Amino acid sequence: MKKISEIFKTKKRIFSFELFPPKTDKGYANLLNTIGQLSDLKPDFISCTYGAGGGSREKTLDVVEHIQNNHGIIGLAHLTCVLHTKKEIKNILDNIKARGINNILALRGDPPLDNPDWQPGHDNFKYSCELCAFVRQHFQDYFCIGVAGFPEGHILCPDKKKDAQYLKTKIDNGADFVITQLFFNNNDYFDYVKRLRGLGVTVPVIPGILPVTNYQNLVKFCGLCGTAITEEIKKIFEPIQGDEETTLQAGIQFAVRQCRELLDRGAPGLHFYCLNKVNPTKEILEQVRSGK
Repeated sequence: MKKISEIFKTKKRIFSFELFPPKTDKGYANLLNTIGQLSDLKPDFISCTYGAGGGSREKTLDVVEHIQNNHGIIGLAHLTCVLHTKKEIKNILDNIKARGINNILALRGDPPLDNPDWQPGHDNFKYSCELCAFVRQHFQDYFCIGVAGFPEGHILCPDKKKDAQYLKTKIDNGADFVITQLFFNNNDYFDYVKRLRGLGVTVPVIPGILPVTNYQNLVKFCGLCGTAITEEIKKIFEPIQGDEETTLQAGIQFAVRQCRELLDRGAPGLHFYCLNKVNPTKEILEQVRSGK
């Protein structure tokens, strides 16, 4: 299967989706159906997240393998450092390679809810930049490595200049591209790219897009990950937060405007956080592609 880094060499814009492994057999069956419908949109790749501590690791790899084998679409497997020893990471990477998966998203990850105070020891990786270096050391160029970027700064590192330096370290250690955390002010994204370019980072930085479908849930989620709720978002969604359909349509309209501006100003593509649903991502992407 092709590497994501190779797609950037031939396409000006790429479009991708992100899913998560469900916890039940029914959820897994539903996800396979969703993947089929998302595949009809012909994305350049589909990624699948990874449970803290590997609780859903096998399901993650099963999903990515299904995407590649059943739909012929590049799969991106998330891989986190949390709770894993270096030996375990090596075994996981061997498993990923054995499944014919060439693309990984190297992440530090968050401690699991049942072990929130977990701290890395001498046999664990502390940062994702260490994971990037480890992958390159043991697998050379077999894997294309993606990493996470934070336009507003990481919640644990709000200093934007310092956070950009940390991102540069990931690239220096072997990462090939960046997918950003969600954001709602496009200037945050473009300022972030400018900071990275100023440090000599030249890899593609793909903006992450989360369509607004439930304002109250959005506020809670953004509070956890450090994403700012802009005044524009408040003005649009606070008055209609009790109306599900109106919120959905307003979320689609906002996302289409956001995506079009990002692409018009030079973003190399869009990465949609689908939350295991076809819509509203399908409608947003179709409008963006049509130019209407």
